[in-house]
Amino acid sequence: MQKVFVGLSGGVDSSVAAYLLKRRGFAVTGVFIKAWHPDSFPCNWREEMHDAMRICAKLEIPFLLCDLESEYKREVIDYLINEYRAGRTPNPDVMCNKEIKFGAFLDFSLRNGADYIATGHYAQNLEKDGRYHLINAEDNDKDQTYFLWNLTQDILRRVLFPIGHLNKSEVRKIANQARLFTATKKDSQGLCFIGHISIKDFLKKFTKVVPGDVLNPNGEIIGRHDGAILYTIGERHGFEIFHKENLSLPLYIVKKNLKDNTVIVSDILEKSAVKTVKLHKTNLIQEHILDKKELWVKTRYRQENQKCSVLNNNKETLELEFESPQNFLASGQSAVLYSNQECLGGGVIV
Repeated sequence: MQKVFVGLSGGVDSSVAAYLLKRRGFAVTGVFIKAWHPDSFPCNWREEMHDAMRICAKLEIPFLLCDLESEYKREVIDYLINEYRAGRTPNPDVMCNKEIKFGAFLDFSLRNGADYIATGHYAQNLEKDGRYHLINAEDNDKDQTYFLWNLTQDILRRVLFPIGHLNKSEVRKIANQARLFTATKKDSQGLCFIGHISIKDFLKKFTKVVPGDVLNPNGEIIGRHDGAILYTIGERHGFEIFHKENLSLPLYIVKKNLKDNTVIVSDILEKSAVKTVKLHKTNLIQEHILDKKELWVKTRYRQENQKCSVLNNNKETLELEFESPQNFLASGQSAVLYSNQECLGGGVIV
């Protein structure tokens, strides 16, 4: 019997993942991943772990605790803080998946005898002719492939996504039919594994934040902000504009300068739109992306796919050209490539 360790968060998605895998005949072990959290903020990790233990008891499967507190602090939290300090916009969920769930947790599982790991991610992992393909979830609103672009062939061969073929409503229905108490539990929000903490409140605890000026594209002071480090390109809230005549149209942050502690806002987005973008720290799940006739990219999680082509590819960096000019490209964010419903990989915006 093949052994699978399921990352149990205490929520409905991972609960149903474990339930379905047991029904499929796997020897399932539930694992709660203990991550680092700041002492100065409330955190309900003990309650979530208790819920994961309750699910294991209900399913009659073993429970394990995987303590990745130091790894999470180093690979996710320190990365997040350092990226903001450098003026970039990090993606902690991408890094959590890369370094924790499909990095340290995978290593822990294999060391302890697992053949596979599984999570409650909304994604599909399909094998064809010896290669693994990361496919969009059936539930488009819940699809999480954008955050999984760092997975490699070696990782995908060890990963199961048991609920990727289901809609969220179906997942809750299965949980209800199986009498899992998580059937009606609300989805968790906030930073990955930290809890209900806003990024801005978090940063204010771990880095120096000084209020500064909001400028228009001509360099004139038109408002005030809480600290340039707190903002990302494309934001339109969280800063003050002094005069109402400056608010006839929505104002978006199009540039920020940490040295001067200023942000520039504009309602004329065409001037900030770009046709090309460079990516580094790339990972290609499917190496032959240049052979794809239809190539698309997302530069933000909820963005509609944008048609693009590859200008340069040297396996470490990529340069993409958009069919239509794009706004709000934030350095440090992920750009993820797709063909049809398949995630091909991605990179970090320079």
